[in-house]
Amino acid sequence: MDQSSSATPLLRNPWRHRLRLKTTLSSELSGAVGDLGTYIPIVITLTLVSHLDLGTTLIFTALYNIATGLLFDIPMPVQPMKSIAAVAVSESPHLSVPQLAAAGLSTAAVLLVLGSTGLMSFLYRFLPLPVVRGVQLSQGLSFAFSAIKYIRFDQDLATSKSGAPRSWLGLDGLLVALVALLFLVLTTGAGDTLDARDDSEQVCSPRRRVSKRLQFISAVPSALIVFLIGMFLCFLSDPSIFKDLEFGPSKISLLRITWEDWKIGFFRAAIPQIPLSILNSVIAVCKLSGDLFPDREASATKVSISVGIMNFVGCWFGAMPVCHGAGGLAGQYRFGGRSGLSVVFLGIGKLVLGLVFGNSFGRILGQFPIGILGALLLFAGIELAMACRDMNTKEESFVMLVCAAVSLTGSSAALGFGCGMLLFLLLKLRQLESTGFGFLKPKSLDGETTSIIP
Repeated sequence: MDQSSSATPLLRNPWRHRLRLKTTLSSELSGAVGDLGTYIPIVITLTLVSHLDLGTTLIFTALYNIATGLLFDIPMPVQPMKSIAAVAVSESPHLSVPQLAAAGLSTAAVLLVLGSTGLMSFLYRFLPLPVVRGVQLSQGLSFAFSAIKYIRFDQDLATSKSGAPRSWLGLDGLLVALVALLFLVLTTGAGDTLDARDDSEQVCSPRRRVSKRLQFISAVPSALIVFLIGMFLCFLSDPSIFKDLEFGPSKISLLRITWEDWKIGFFRAAIPQIPLSILNSVIAVCKLSGDLFPDREASATKVSISVGIMNFVGCWFGAMPVCHGAGGLAGQYRFGGRSGLSVVFLGIGKLVLGLVFGNSFGRILGQFPIGILGALLLFAGIELAMACRDMNTKEESFVMLVCAAVSLTGSSAALGFGCGMLLFLLLKLRQLESTGFGFLKPKSLDGETTSIIP
């Protein structure tokens, strides 16, 4: 009786439930910018190197944010396809916009097929958890390593290389990055949720006072404040930005993708991106959503189809290839995002910027302090890596760590995944052999047969 009465309002008006705040407005707004430490550097790089139209990308990713926020009811991120972006800027000749689009469309087609046929859901159900955790750990540590480089060294985003050690002073100095980092630590702590204290406690008790103080500090929209300070520093560092701004959206037109663009985009960029999209953009993000939101775990089928549809809509018009990602979800959750409204707010912000400033907004982002982006990215990476703390046995930890180590040193999530799967199967085979054959069961001192496996 209670179950039916509680479920009926959701069935009658599901959209009203999804448009309701799960926490404070300030926390949702803070969570909205928790993924920008990944988003902004890649977008700036593709704009500089491959001449990506920033205005078009802002408008389409804004629409993606709004749609996915309403569809999944969690702060589901919309991130650049990182492997495609890495190939576009690191290999010569650089990928053109039609080749980027071809790579995104090829990857999207694979995910659409896997999602619509149910194969992605099958993979999600049967992939071993330690292997998935290994992929998450490697991605989280990779973000953290990049964040430390952003904080410590000057960055040439056009070449994706680190330069000289960052100077202490200046608007993008080491001191600014460290202050932002310390502020985020003081306001968000280790990212844990504060438990409600017993109301029977005395108001004047030290425990009660500490609890009240932490609740007040945690309510501060820390990531949003840091991001707005970074925007202020953009204009302070180069006031000529005001003169370069042009009002109005970019002209959106259909791309012409040649057969040569399809070949280059598929073989150079889509092939390395497809395994990463399956593992991190679908499998890992669905698992993390179940960890963070047990009552709203994202469906692997829906996530896979969502990535496919987003790119089939936007890539034809020159928008950046995008996916969902566990790191983005971890970052938005880390800074307060608890519902789909968090990314809806982000989408509205992107839409306004894309319609008002168009491609000229890249002039502002080009001056954004990279050290501050590093501070935001560090927390997103650590939050993703901490999802792996549920590996309770030595065997599970062994598989996870080997998978993560291979992924990091080989710079390939697919290679780490393959090694993790092989190791997991070998350990299971070892257990079967140890318990299934008499000659592998040693005799104890009292003559009874005992298994090698404890």
